[in-house]
Amino acid sequence: MRKVIMSMAVLSFCCSGPTIAQQSKLSGPEMPQRLISADFTRMEGKFNTMFNECVGAGRANEGLRADWQQQLAYVRKECGFKYIRMHGLLSDDMAVYQEDKNGKPVYNFMYIDVLFDFLHSIGMKPFVELGFMPSGLASGSKTIFWWRGNVTPPRDYEKWGALVRNLALHFTERYGADEVKTWYFEVWNEPNLDGFWAGTQQDYFKLYTYSAKAIKSVNPAYRVGGPATAGAAWEPEMIEYCHRNNVPLDFISTHSYGVKQGYLDEFGNSGTVLDKNPMSVSGDVIQSRREIAHSPMPGLELHYTEWSSSYTPADPLHDSYHEASYVLQKLKQVGKAANSMSYWVFTDIFEEPGPRFTPFHGGFGMLTIQGINKPVFYAYKFMNQLGDMELKNSDSSSWLCRDSAGNMQALIWDFTNTHPGDSVHNQKYYIRDLPAKPKGKLKVRVENVPAGMYSLELYRVGYKCNDAYSTYLSLGRPAQLSSRQVEAIKSLNDGSPILKEIVEIRNGAPFVKDWEIRENDVFLLNLIKL
Repeated sequence: MRKVIMSMAVLSFCCSGPTIAQQSKLSGPEMPQRLISADFTRMEGKFNTMFNECVGAGRANEGLRADWQQQLAYVRKECGFKYIRMHGLLSDDMAVYQEDKNGKPVYNFMYIDVLFDFLHSIGMKPFVELGFMPSGLASGSKTIFWWRGNVTPPRDYEKWGALVRNLALHFTERYGADEVKTWYFEVWNEPNLDGFWAGTQQDYFKLYTYSAKAIKSVNPAYRVGGPATAGAAWEPEMIEYCHRNNVPLDFISTHSYGVKQGYLDEFGNSGTVLDKNPMSVSGDVIQSRREIAHSPMPGLELHYTEWSSSYTPADPLHDSYHEASYVLQKLKQVGKAANSMSYWVFTDIFEEPGPRFTPFHGGFGMLTIQGINKPVFYAYKFMNQLGDMELKNSDSSSWLCRDSAGNMQALIWDFTNTHPGDSVHNQKYYIRDLPAKPKGKLKVRVENVPAGMYSLELYRVGYKCNDAYSTYLSLGRPAQLSSRQVEAIKSLNDGSPILKEIVEIRNGAPFVKDWEIRENDVFLLNLIKL
């Protein structure tokens, strides 16, 4: 028999600021109140989970590392990601292609097999990015990043097409056509940027044509698309080209980031500024969907195969508690406009500028190299805990859901862009200790919750609560972390609930809960039927 404790509060040690019990003393009549109201019986429909369809990773060769694999298995389990996309599948460090003394291609897919077999073992699928160019097939020597991905067109497009065809045949033989039909094949990465593609737009369309026809020659049901551009570029041109030339196209893919000032700044030297436009990123996605809808191919899927607040792996915004609420705000704004939004990336084991020397360096990842959860990790974990049915809710910064067991979840956040503006770079602003200002009282009221006893759990991410970077600052920002320091940071930011209690809901009475909210706080409320 379950023992019922009517009022048991458990406060996580990591979370500073007022406790739930103290908050009423701080809330005066001058403080605003935000009311989130819903009805347990009124459904919006099936909850849209495009947010965890796919996640990014740096490059394929990093996926052969034990720590990378351990972190991906953890993120898959906690956040529910289904697909993963990465660069460099065909680069030289994957040992895919060479030619014999007579110029005959020699293929080797052993490293890819190790990687994809691991993905299969943890229940994930590849979103296959076809790139970069094997040096044995490249028309030039131009490369990008520390690991020297070759970005030149093939010197022989027929040989490129044969490589892609043989790769698709190999996948079919190893995993079966029914499985590969569920994958996506994306041609290249950001060909509209000179750093990533040493050819023209027409050269890219030629590369795409050979790639798409090679894949479809193995199985017409395999899915192929592009142009995988930066900044939502080339979408109408891509659709028009494929439509006019009868080239297969199953989806549009592109990228968007929420900062201003250029691209391809892997060292963060030029500085970035978080865009003050409230529809940055999400506005691009909505526009992409609009362009597809008004094109000759209106039924195409839309995949944002890279997105984040910033496009440099040296932006402290990625480490900040602000990132969690930023991500939630953008995903809520996107709604159903995209089939997937692939966060770039899941881990700081990411070596575009080379191996990193400090534990918190503004890396793209949800986890640090040492496996410390950043605030954005919890945003994705919380979304993954929402039930499969969404309740009707007019609030623009929350989701209320329920599941088949009769449990209810509410994910609520405040996104406040506190960045001071163009005069200050992210690299100077987000490395600071940035206390969050109070935003008033938050009240959740849900009608028609079935009567009974429930366990209520409240989780929080925000300033000094599941905010590993602030803990790191409190340690004096050491250049290296000892194993004891790593464990301490993990322990103080482990995602434990800030409140647990047993509540009774009586017939005809609504469920009501209120508490204080600060700038960029994120809360997950779980109401579990006993």
